[in-house]
Amino acid sequence: MKRTLFTISALAFALPLAACGSSMNMSTATTVKAAAGATAKVGSFNDADVAFAQGMIPHHEQAVEMADMALDPTAGAAPKIAALAKAIKGAQDPEIATMKGWLAGWGKDAAGGMTGMDHSTGAMPGMMSGADMTTLGKNMGAEFDTMWTTMMIAHHKGAIDMANTELKSGQAAEAKALATAVIKGQQAEIDQMTAMLKG
Repeated sequence: MKRTLFTISALAFALPLAACGSSMNMSTATTVKAAAGATAKVGSFNDADVAFAQGMIPHHEQAVEMADMALDPTAGAAPKIAALAKAIKGAQDPEIATMKGWLAGWGKDAAGGMTGMDHSTGAMPGMMSGADMTTLGKNMGAEFDTMWTTMMIAHHKGAIDMANTELKSGQAAEAKALATAVIKGQQAEIDQMTAMLKG
């Protein structure tokens, strides 16, 4: 099975979980929508906010890559896996653009201090290694579903760790709103995927 592996990285604040059997409440969705449209102002952020965005962008990118793999017909993923993958991709692609916008507004590079870092080593919480991604790409059907779900659970847990760090140390309201929604949305999906693995 052939798949193009993009620069790996992964999670979501406006996650359309309704398509997957769960959803964010309206107040959270409204808060996140407002944060997404906010323009970063000089002095409204700190180093923790910058680190959060610079780390979450590649983290999201890997989740999108994994979603693309599940949506590839040659993977033979189950419909419920494909539906979840579609929701993850639909939520995280716009979030990547939003966070890049924050960094531009803050005068910071999206790559930041991570330039040259080999994300394939799984250096960030929940990140899959290049070997993990290659192995996933070689699986099909039920084996693919099990490995994909197990990997995505770990990926989501890593995103929650990063979001908790932002809530503890960050300053920018828009970044903290994203972090709050990541925790809520990703935990709901973890619960969903855990149930999938149990059958």
